[in-house]
Parts: sequence; structure tokens; C-alpha cells
Amino acid sequence: MFDRRLLECFDWGLFLLTLSICGLGLGVLYSAVNAAEVQGMAVIFKKQMIWMGAGFFIMFSSFLVHYKFIDKASLLIYFICVALLAAVLIFGRNAGGSTRWLALGPFTVQPSELMKLSMIIVLASVYSTCVTEEGLGFHGLLKPVGLLVLPFLFILKQPDLGTAMLILFIAASMTLFVHVQKKVFFSCAALAAGAAPLLWFFVLKEYQKARILTFLNPDRDPLGAGYHIIQSKIAIGSGMMYGKGFLKGTQNALSFLPEQHTDFILSVLAEEWGFVGCCVLLILYFLFLLWGFNIAYGCRDMFGSILAFGITIMIFWQIFINIGMVMGLMPVVGVPLPLISYGGSSVITNMVGIGLLMNISMRRFLSG
Repeated sequence: MFDRRLLECFDWGLFLLTLSICGLGLGVLYSAVNAAEVQGMAVIFKKQMIWMGAGFFIMFSSFLVHYKFIDKASLLIYFICVALLAAVLIFGRNAGGSTRWLALGPFTVQPSELMKLSMIIVLASVYSTCVTEEGLGFHGLLKPVGLLVLPFLFILKQPDLGTAMLILFIAASMTLFVHVQKKVFFSCAALAAGAAPLLWFFVLKEYQKARILTFLNPDRDPLGAGYHIIQSKIAIGSGMMYGKGFLKGTQNALSFLPEQHTDFILSVLAEEWGFVGCCVLLILYFLFLLWGFNIAYGCRDMFGSILAFGITIMIFWQIFINIGMVMGLMPVVGVPLPLISYGGSSVITNMVGIGLLMNISMRRFLSG
């Protein structure tokens, strides 16, 4: 039965921040798909409206189930998402040289997006039972590493290096949050440094290497691998302080800016609303992250605290990587900007995560 006390604890602050970011995202997306006269782009905005509506419905539905029940179902959720990743490799739809999507009737689902949240839930469940004041040792990391390996390899196989690395960053951040012994930290750091050459020569594909080399020198291939980032920088710089105005971005309208509705949507915002518009979005994101970390800090049980931190750090890494990518500070790896970029799976995953954050926030002061 629904606890009426939850209504008194409803987190209006987090809800209004989410609503503000979504509203801003829809405005930028409308410009991104309507300013450029490309056939079939207009329907994207309508699809995003549907995904946003579905996301808010799922977010509110998550209040009905206590987040502690998710702890009990963590392994089931994990194995379902791993099975979906395996299904992608067999039945997945190929687009742009990658096989990342499953067709479910009229809709397509990207299981790697769902895996991010699943990984957070299962790691929160594992870490909540083995946290010690001394920190985790090598033995304590065996199960988390074992849970991480299979999804990481499946996503890398698609190939989707951006999401694979994002899951790795999330898992590493959660591990540091629960504290590890110093010898474990330095050993893992040395192992990562030693694995970098192997990753370069035996794992990365040629186009992925080209992206990294282009990041180091975008002018090495201005009409090929460097085209995206060069056009993005032009769009950002031309916006200056106040931007060119709504629907007036020339890089966007003339279709010079590639992937303007997904990975490079921040460039559209920067060109049309300038430095001021970007600052508004960054302030909203900053307040959102502070709110999420405060929920993690104030939660009374370990699972809820680690889960809230994991969800918040997932949002942080997506913001950090996407902004660094469009500004040329990081390689182009295809990570969407949370609640701003077009994408149904990304929207649903983030909204479910926010729903769990609100679930924890609403119940952290209640007994039982």
C-alpha cells in the first residue's frame, strides 16, 4: 500500500530541476531538427516528446516500490540486461557500422544504456554488504570485477567504446566512493597504465584510433575524422556571449554541424544562445549533481547511499564526456548529453535513475 507520508517528503527541488533541464533540452532539440531542412528530421522532436512523457510516467511509477526491493532483485535485473546485450550481438540492428539496437515492434531499444543503470544497482548491492573502515582489498573486488567484465566485453564488441568506458568510469567511481585500500588503488592504477598499449594495438579499431589521433590534432584530417570537431568548435565560437538567436544558428541551419540532434546538440545551444545559454544549462546540471550527492550523503542505509551516488555519478560522467567531446577536449566517443540529446533509451535510463534518486530522497527520513 502507498505510504501517504511520502507525499509530504516529495522532492520538489529535484523534480523542478529535472523539469527545467528537460524543457531546455526540448527547446534546443526543436531548433536542432527544424532549423536544418533535412527530410525526416521533424519527426524526431515528436518522438522525443513521447519518450519524455514515458520517462516521467516511469519516474513517478518508481515511487510505488521501495528502493530496498530493488536490492533483492539486483542480480535478476543484471542478468536480464546481460541477456539483452547478448541478444544484440545475434539479432541486433546495424546502423553506422555498429550493432547496438534491438527492434521491439515499432520501437528500438539500446540495451547498453539500460546496462549502465543495471551495473549501478548490482554494484550498490554488492558493496553495501562488504564495506569496511579499512577499505576493500583484492578479495573484496573479485565479485565486482567479475560482474563488470561480461557487460564491458559485450558492449566493446558492438562496438561502442564510449559506453564501455563510461560503465568502467562509473564502476571505478563507485569503488572509490566505498573506499579501497591504498595498495589496491596503486596496483589498479599501474595495471590500467600497463594495459593502455595492449588496448591500443589489440582492441581499438582503426576508426577509434583515428578519433583519438584527431583529438590530438583535428587538422590532420579536416574533411574526414576531424570534420565533426572542427564544425563543432566553429559553432561554439560563433555563438560568442549571447548567441545568434533561436533557429538562427548558421552551422545548424546549413547542416554543417553533424549529429546536431544527438552527440553535438550542445554546439547548437552554444551557437544560438551563446556563453550565457551554456552557463544556464551548466548551472542547472551543477545544482542537479549537488542535489544527488546530498541525497547520497543523507541516506541512512548503505545500499541507498551507494545507489544514489552511482546514479548521480552516471549523470556527471555523461555531462563531463559530452561537453569535453564537443569542445575538442576529449575524443569523439558518442556519449549523449543527459536529457538534452535525442534518444529514447538514454532518456528512459536517465529518468529511471532520477526516479530512483527521488525514491531514496522521499524514503530516507522514514523508518522501515
